[in-house]
Amino acid sequence: MIRGADKRERGRHMQTYYAVTAADFREAVGRGRRFVHVAYRIGAASELLRNAPPLQTHGDLMSVSDRDAATVERPEALSGAVVRECLRRGYRGAVLDFEETPRDDLRKFAATLEARLRDNRRVLYVPAPYADAVPDAVALVCTAVSGGNFQEYLREVLRKRGGKPIALDVQRLRMDFRLPAPTGEGVPLDSDAFETLRAGKTAYFSTDLCARYFTCTHGGQAHFVLYDDADTIREKLRIGAALGVETAFLQWPEVKDIADALLQRPPAFGT
Repeated sequence: MIRGADKRERGRHMQTYYAVTAADFREAVGRGRRFVHVAYRIGAASELLRNAPPLQTHGDLMSVSDRDAATVERPEALSGAVVRECLRRGYRGAVLDFEETPRDDLRKFAATLEARLRDNRRVLYVPAPYADAVPDAVALVCTAVSGGNFQEYLREVLRKRGGKPIALDVQRLRMDFRLPAPTGEGVPLDSDAFETLRAGKTAYFSTDLCARYFTCTHGGQAHFVLYDDADTIREKLRIGAALGVETAFLQWPEVKDIADALLQRPPAFGT
């Protein structure tokens, strides 16, 4: 992940992980990545439940979901179960895949888990809304930036963290802004809708956003579409690595169509 013009970036290394289900693993293995096993959730009695037997290799991570999670009344018991699973399967830590509105019981669980994992030389990754409750965990920072400057955004996050580590949560950007867009809010596009709008359009690279974009008119409506491809994702990883970020996570279903291209040398954007 080196843009040859800057020698200061030489030697920087970022470890990237694909988040995979057991079914995804067979398709994703061999693409030069480590894995986060999307296989665990929280049970009604504060127990750790497994969706399916994960297929893991040494050095991987486990992911714990908050989807439909009951109130965690026994954070110590749940934390102990996560630690035991890490030790049993050789995981180097856990990722809290918490997507619902933050809850106090899950904040307490996250703080308890971080301490238990640290005692066992394991690491915990938490979503940004939980970072204040677990300051010693690694905070996940979303890369799907649709305004401002991507590099300065990461610099500001790192400044606010005061030296505490972050990891990149690489979310593949496909955002449609219907013009005029007075609120500045876009609409996420699925693959089919994106391809419909993109067909035959010339795309450009935004140095500030570290993303590609194009404009079009569809159904009488003007659109500004901002998106990621393999080149922009590799460039975001390069920028993160140059700033000292050591870890990034990618969702396999989002990037499997560009997985081979992600292994290539990044383009020299801006040179």
